[in-house]
Amino acid sequence: MTSHGRINIKQEKYKNDFKPLDKNCDCYTCKNYSRAYLRHLFVANEEFGKRLMSIHNVRFLIKIVEGAREAIKEDRFLEYKKKILKQYGDKRGF
Repeated sequence: MTSHGRINIKQEKYKNDFKPLDKNCDCYTCKNYSRAYLRHLFVANEEFGKRLMSIHNVRFLIKIVEGAREAIKEDRFLEYKKKILKQYGDKRGF
């Protein structure tokens, strides 16, 4: 999960992609590892790749919840929910 939607890190196009997983993320994974390295770890079935991706995904979800809290405080939660579902939802749900 990224701020630009979901990606499948195993895809060939990430083999030489040295950008962070999500440039808008402040997690340890995004600050220290590239998409190419994450892809390598996943293709090699290394457990470290799963750990790094989990760190990112947990931080990503925390940021969504932080946004929800702010939206509730500002009485605009329904707008926030629609935005999040439009950006990240799919036919199976979020």
